[in-house]
Amino acid sequence: MSGKRSKCSFSRMEVILILCLTVMIVLTVALLTFHFLTKHSNDSGDVSETANYLLGVGRADCTGPVAQVPLMGYANPDQVGGGLLTHLYSRAFIVADPTDSRRVVFVSADIGMMSQRVRMEVLGRLKSKYGDLYRQDNVILSGTHTHSGPAGYFQYTLFWVTSKGLIRPSLNAIVNGIVKSIDVAHENMKRGRLFINRGTVENSQINRSPFSYLANPESERSRYSSNTDKEMVILKMVDEDGQELGLISWFAVHPVSMNNTNHLVNSDNVGYASYLFEQEKNKGMLPGEGSFVAAFASSNLGDVSPNTRGPTCVNTGESCDNPQSTCPVGGAAMCMAKGPGRDMFESTRIIGQNIYLKAKELYEKASQEVRGPLSTAHQWVNMSDVSVELNATHTVKTCKPALGHSFAAGTIDGVGAFNFTQGAVEGDPFWDQIRDQLLGEPSNETKACHKPKPILFSTGEMTWPHPWHPDIVDVQIAAIGSLAIVAVPGEFTTMSGRRLREAVKSEFDSHGTPKMNVVIAGLCNVYTHYITTYEEYQVQRYEAASTIYGPHTLSAYIQLYRGLARAIAMNTTQDLPRGPEPPLFNIGNLTLLPSLGAEKAPANKAFGDVLQEVRHQYRAGEVVEVTFVGANPRNSAENATEHNFLTVERYANTSGSWHAVQNGASWDTRFYWTKGSLGQSNVTIEWHIPPGTELGTYRVRYFGHYKKRVQVIRTITVPFEGSSGAFEITVS
Repeated sequence: MSGKRSKCSFSRMEVILILCLTVMIVLTVALLTFHFLTKHSNDSGDVSETANYLLGVGRADCTGPVAQVPLMGYANPDQVGGGLLTHLYSRAFIVADPTDSRRVVFVSADIGMMSQRVRMEVLGRLKSKYGDLYRQDNVILSGTHTHSGPAGYFQYTLFWVTSKGLIRPSLNAIVNGIVKSIDVAHENMKRGRLFINRGTVENSQINRSPFSYLANPESERSRYSSNTDKEMVILKMVDEDGQELGLISWFAVHPVSMNNTNHLVNSDNVGYASYLFEQEKNKGMLPGEGSFVAAFASSNLGDVSPNTRGPTCVNTGESCDNPQSTCPVGGAAMCMAKGPGRDMFESTRIIGQNIYLKAKELYEKASQEVRGPLSTAHQWVNMSDVSVELNATHTVKTCKPALGHSFAAGTIDGVGAFNFTQGAVEGDPFWDQIRDQLLGEPSNETKACHKPKPILFSTGEMTWPHPWHPDIVDVQIAAIGSLAIVAVPGEFTTMSGRRLREAVKSEFDSHGTPKMNVVIAGLCNVYTHYITTYEEYQVQRYEAASTIYGPHTLSAYIQLYRGLARAIAMNTTQDLPRGPEPPLFNIGNLTLLPSLGAEKAPANKAFGDVLQEVRHQYRAGEVVEVTFVGANPRNSAENATEHNFLTVERYANTSGSWHAVQNGASWDTRFYWTKGSLGQSNVTIEWHIPPGTELGTYRVRYFGHYKKRVQVIRTITVPFEGSSGAFEITVS
């Protein structure tokens, strides 16, 4: 029996194998445990690996008065507000370093453009609240460039001409909205991460001055596949737990899908993209509500139109895609570009949805993380007197502001008056004589500086009652890790933007900061019209005639922004000269708007009573319409920072109560105000019932304010409301 092995014994080889297996199991368990703990640590927000920044987002209403106030953008004196299609919003994004006080604030507001007056008042309010935390160097204020927002928020005289002066309710609504959006972002900051992505947007833009673009060197044009910038850049924001916070998209397109016959305040195509994105992310919330904030900001959109069917003669239907944009019959006034839809409302939706869908795709796929320090550079510059070194032997200068004859021609998106034409390189003796008699003749120095522009308005030499154009301009770059936001004070054309981006990127590359993602944020801080290339300037279409500092404007900006980029790359921003501070003019409520007087309801009626009732039944795709005894909507704008004029409400049988399902911020509702006589007016509310609307019982409500006379020269503002009858949404 001694030769037989015991049942409980193992050979040496078996013992070795058992030991190896045990070690492998232990190591596997240890590795899995380590992986789990590491993953758990990362998911819980290990600052060194994930939550690189403190992030805050905020949104606030900045709509202002929606009636009687001119709309800002087309400079058409007949285009005044007559109601509301959507609310306007300021969207604020704060990125902060968790270890110190370094911050960047980017605001995109649904307004025509940022004005110097708005910026200075916003910065003053921020300083009183937060001290030196938010300053001119780290706060970027950008306008989306909607042409359907209230005007009247400028301090320079030129903009008063079509804005009917400085309108305090417009200015206050914008300033209050911007400050509030920053407050909300400030109060909700949390650790988080940033991701960047980029992609091409198709079928959403054309170059509206292709003959100017062709003036650029062929060798330069051959580097690009299109005469517009089709690239969209998005910045995705999430907190340390992966919760979605917000999005900023930069894409070059004019928000002019709503044309110059529109009288409803709205945020146009980019606003519709924001609406779609925010509704998608803020499920179950009314438009304008919810924590997720999506901004579709402007970029180098100067010569970029969303009216993709191009220019045609409205009276004959033939193309007017020619250097002067004129028609054989009717001249330039007949040449208008058309969007892809049947009308401007559908065109707005089509372009807005295209932009939204691409942003959504890029957002979902964004994986390139933005990391690195925060840095900002800012200067005030006298743009009427910048010396530019073109090369070692040639130095040129910018000019005092002036607008050319083709400025009055307008564009194919919105034609001008008196049949001025684009591409004018010679003046018109008739208009020049009128100018000389009314405003004064431009100096020989200004004429020579601006050649070949024939000057229509020498605004840099016009100072009554205040300067007509700014001399002192903000230039600014904010760097968030590998992202550089170049904040420009106007509308750069496609090629101008390409040259500026390339110059800034080259400056970063050559000073030890390679692979920077450079984006242009348009219409920032102060408005200085357009910036074309030197070659485009020679053609003198609308954009060139509106390049107010002369033919070397772009070269001056490239020189200035190169200096800012260099200072950021070399960590010498503290050495940048501050520059001359812009003036803040002492202006009251200087306006030509009609005063708000006492109002009356018709006999045997009260404010809010229904004049034209709804039908009893509707189906999806139909339009609910109800008319009320109304009052001037300006009363509401002057009575509150923000005001909701309407709701669409659905009756809930389970609770026996009404619940709002739409409001005035919805793109499916429209609010029209019609002024009558003897202090009377009507309000008509439409609800365009979208597909998929839940069946049930609904009603439309209206909220307003009227002026009541209590003494001979004194009125008070009184709130009121009205409601339609109930109606059913049915299948058939």
